[in-house]
Amino acid sequence: MTHTTKVLLKDDEMPRQWYNLAADIPGGLQPPLGPDGNPIGPEALAPVFPMNLIEQEVSTERWIDIPDEVLQIYSRWRSTPLHRAHALEQKLGTPARIYYKNESVSPAGSHKPNTAVAQAWYNKQFGINRLVTETGAGQWGSALAHATALLGMECKVFMVRISFDQKPFRALMMQAWGATCVPSPSEETAAGRRILAETPETSGSLGIAISEAVESAVSDTSGRTRYSLGSVLNHVMLHQTIIGLEAKKQLALFGETEPDVVIGCVGGGSNFAGLSFPFVHDKINGRDIEILAVEPVSCPTMTRTPFGYDHGDTAGMTPLLAMHSLGHDFIPPPIHAGGLRYHGVAPLISQAILDGLVTPRAMQQTECYEAAVTFARTEGIIVAPETSHAVAAAIQEAHKAREENSEKCIIFNLSGHGLMDLAGYDKYFNGELTNYPLPQEEIDRSIETISGFPKPNPN
Repeated sequence: MTHTTKVLLKDDEMPRQWYNLAADIPGGLQPPLGPDGNPIGPEALAPVFPMNLIEQEVSTERWIDIPDEVLQIYSRWRSTPLHRAHALEQKLGTPARIYYKNESVSPAGSHKPNTAVAQAWYNKQFGINRLVTETGAGQWGSALAHATALLGMECKVFMVRISFDQKPFRALMMQAWGATCVPSPSEETAAGRRILAETPETSGSLGIAISEAVESAVSDTSGRTRYSLGSVLNHVMLHQTIIGLEAKKQLALFGETEPDVVIGCVGGGSNFAGLSFPFVHDKINGRDIEILAVEPVSCPTMTRTPFGYDHGDTAGMTPLLAMHSLGHDFIPPPIHAGGLRYHGVAPLISQAILDGLVTPRAMQQTECYEAAVTFARTEGIIVAPETSHAVAAAIQEAHKAREENSEKCIIFNLSGHGLMDLAGYDKYFNGELTNYPLPQEEIDRSIETISGFPKPNPN
């Protein structure tokens, strides 16, 4: 007897619009603030982003058309398959039906090209031909390098030093696509030189790399360079929603009406938002869906920090954003899930947590690798360390369904493959990986640095 294992959409069935949660979020969004503590307008972002993307950043339109040229590039790998995890279900002995949206099939191996292609295209339309960015684990840098190569643009990437050292092949991927990749902090920017003078042996952070990338972009007086961000901001979340919009159509083709549980890992929040926001829309409109945002215990932004204003970068060059944050000076432990080591989380996700629409959960590193190995030995895909957090949570929910004898429908986002991250698997197999629950005193010390910032207005 055969059963359906995966569903794809035809090119003409792909979503032609992105979904903008900012139109529906019940608590609304707190405005970004400038150095004086007052709300900033779109013009304040103009040195950093092109105005066509700034318009998306501040938009409250529910649906935004995907340009035909972007759809044509998407169609090289989209739609991505939605798989039914029959082998994993059998291994776990669960009555739950487990599905995963396989974003690892993109050329860069992750979900990141969904916004990289869109951002590169909008920048090019605005007359920009050079983009600068940061990357943690290297997936975002790889994706932007890929996108700029397709669109005939230049690209420079500041990669967090610990990931640059752990994952050299990511830098080679960027080079293959014509981009320049440098470890951060570097000697190329004032922000990097300051950090190196203070802590020469630092492992780096996404906050530092963002500072370097923003500085590098705005210091180009020719006006031909802009900054590009792979997560956190509203327009990035927007571009990723093609994942969840596809998944809704694909679940229907599997005969599912609505999932009971939606799961994604969270660093800044882009892959989680991509899958979950279309389902958050359904939850706002009365559907009973549990939506789980999973992060590392060692970088517990959503589960152990207050909601407040903070900079998105270490040097304080970005506006103040209302979000859960460990403090922009926070240097996370050098865990192997490099893409989940960001000090903050997207304002839209933070607000969704406050509104009770999203439930955060923290997972230990070794439990995630154990889940990843189980997944590899059943479904066959070696997932990225970041994705392993979603896999681990899905397995937790499958065990829960077994205990409750509940035929739940569980879907998670397989945000990227781990073929460039095998050093982490090597450490796991050799027993060299350790868990690192972040001490409360370290959290208290870090968030004290932002205690003087403006406080969000109560809703």
